[in-house]
Amino acid sequence: MKVDLETAAPKLVIDASIDWIKGTTGNEQKIKLSTTTGYYSPAFPTVSGADIVITNSTNTAFSFIEKPGTGEYICSNFHPAIGETYTLKVILNEEIYTASETCIGVPNIENNIEQNNKGGFGGDEVEIKYKYQDNGNEENYYLHRILSPVSVFPEYKAQDDQNSQGNLMQEYFSDKDLKAGDAINIRLYGISRRYYDYFRKLLAASGAENGPFQTTPGSVRGNIINQTHFANYAYGYFRLSEVAVKDYTIQK
Repeated sequence: MKVDLETAAPKLVIDASIDWIKGTTGNEQKIKLSTTTGYYSPAFPTVSGADIVITNSTNTAFSFIEKPGTGEYICSNFHPAIGETYTLKVILNEEIYTASETCIGVPNIENNIEQNNKGGFGGDEVEIKYKYQDNGNEENYYLHRILSPVSVFPEYKAQDDQNSQGNLMQEYFSDKDLKAGDAINIRLYGISRRYYDYFRKLLAASGAENGPFQTTPGSVRGNIINQTHFANYAYGYFRLSEVAVKDYTIQK
């Protein structure tokens, strides 16, 4: 049964996640604009007509051009660099939105992924364990994203190295419905402390067990500021991450 809910006025959502997958140039990047909508709406309305540019510390500008009518803005010559600081600028309806963030590196996922067919809390789930080497010379924050055939949405987890500084880190994923031949896609993102804090709040606000992106993310605000009218803020976050990717197929 649907409950009759009040719907607030739509607000701009800026999905500015710059992902630099290891082994690629990172030149192809995408930013998506949409608006919030009613709780029962199956889709988020897209936003067209914005001017979007990202600049680095030397004022090199990377323009994002919309695929007409899609709300997706594409850049084909972006240049990511670990430790570099970038500034996002979005101009829409004579309002200017900005954010700054640093591109964060990430270690490789080790090749020796382990499988345990009697894993999980109850010992009745197929479980995999993967590892990666933390850098002991700095504080590190990570985002894990695991996509499998047994889940409609990816599973996310934000993690720090507070109790594992410089250690070989390990992470687990398990599900009782996993079977031989199932393909698991693992993504490990390097993220900033600010994004780590934001993402944990996003998970809590959404009440989502397998990630925050299947529900409207409440009133959690990111790092994007409306420079023209501060109160008319946008949702979303400007993030730049190096990404380690590993695929694993469940064995018998």
